[in-house]
Amino acid sequence: MPYEPDDYLTRHTQADGPDLATRINALLASVSSADSPNLPLYRDMLSSVIRMAQADRNRWDAKIMLNTLQEMEHAFSVLEQFKHRRKVTVFGSARTPANHPVYQLAKDLGAALARNELMAITGAGGGIMAAAHEGAGLEHSLGLNIRLPFEQSANATLQGSGNLLSFKFFFLRKLFFVKEADALVLCPGGFGTLDEALEVLTLIQTGKSPLVPVVLLDEPEGSFWKDALAFIHKQLEGNGYILPSDLKLLTLVTSVDQAVAEITRFYGNYHSSRWLKDRFVIRLHHPLHGAALEQLPELFGDICKQGEFVQQVGAFDSEGDEPELSRLTRMAFAFNGRFHGRLRELLDYLNAPENWA
Repeated sequence: MPYEPDDYLTRHTQADGPDLATRINALLASVSSADSPNLPLYRDMLSSVIRMAQADRNRWDAKIMLNTLQEMEHAFSVLEQFKHRRKVTVFGSARTPANHPVYQLAKDLGAALARNELMAITGAGGGIMAAAHEGAGLEHSLGLNIRLPFEQSANATLQGSGNLLSFKFFFLRKLFFVKEADALVLCPGGFGTLDEALEVLTLIQTGKSPLVPVVLLDEPEGSFWKDALAFIHKQLEGNGYILPSDLKLLTLVTSVDQAVAEITRFYGNYHSSRWLKDRFVIRLHHPLHGAALEQLPELFGDICKQGEFVQQVGAFDSEGDEPELSRLTRMAFAFNGRFHGRLRELLDYLNAPENWA
């Protein structure tokens, strides 16, 4: 959705001094490009700090804000070097021993991701995290560690490398686990793994996070995710707490090949998506042929508020901020913003090679 500026400077210029806005604009002009589209955002960031200073919050509040801004800025800086690489976040228990079948599964997963030029993101600890990075190798690994009061170190693959970020706050670390992920693979684990699984599904289901593959990986004879899904089917779907289509947001697999195939298939035609005011725009590598395009209203009209599905080769006029994606085909429609399980079914339809022109 479009950004709506805070306009704090305009509303408070008289109260805070007639030159406050001028001084902030001058400061930004000295450190940022005059034609940067982010200038209104930077102004509002500084306005937030000014409000904090005016209110003179307690020291703990001020330290939270300071650490949050510093950690996010540092993370953005480090992650810039991996900006154009697809990444897969892998979750699972840090207590999984090296002789456990799921440990070997996670190690094989890391290796398979690397072969497909995908980076493996984990919390940089032991167990499943260490296994995924061991398989992927440093070049295809990224670790988001957490600083704890007791001694906490990264796994052997990432220790001391530039592919490692350390966070003070769990909420920031969780933000980047999801923000950087083009897919998520969840192996069996404890409270933390279940927390991540349910939070990711909630974010995707509510449209607060982009739609990406969510893969539940277990050994062939394992029952961890089978039992979890049985509960979800019986209690959540059975009682109407979720829609049947919401279960399309996740996929259970029992092999590394299946996991990687699920991820690569998702990006077979689909590239990315964004909102342009009231239009939801899906960017594709290949346009649909005429017959497939004509079937969209009948197959997916329930998620379209009004109008029709519009296919266009090339960018819309309001997408000038991403010129590197201008060559891609666009599919635009008035998505109702509610049925993301059905949206996943639409992406599966767009990804089917038999529907491409």
